[in-house]
Amino acid sequence: MLSDEDAEDEGISVSSRLFGFLLLGIALVFVGIAVLVVASLVFKGLSSVGGVILIGPIPVVFGAGPDAGWLIAVSIILTVVSVVLFLIMNRRERRFTN
Repeated sequence: MLSDEDAEDEGISVSSRLFGFLLLGIALVFVGIAVLVVASLVFKGLSSVGGVILIGPIPVVFGAGPDAGWLIAVSIILTVVSVVLFLIMNRRERRFTN
């Protein structure tokens, strides 16, 4: 059986910067939800929505409203840029660890 000191050392250490980014991401989600709620109340249902959800390598594209085409196009562009940046950062990380 492990003592209390040994059990504390086995946890995954997370840097304070990474934890700060995690909290920032959570806060941005809540701010985004609040903005959407206020916008729907102000514009009384005259809104559009569009987005891309990646389920593994399969993209699911959705949209509704008068400006959904533009929103879907912007979502696809941002998704492609995000995937490319992820692959570049992953390759760079592998180079530094080897």
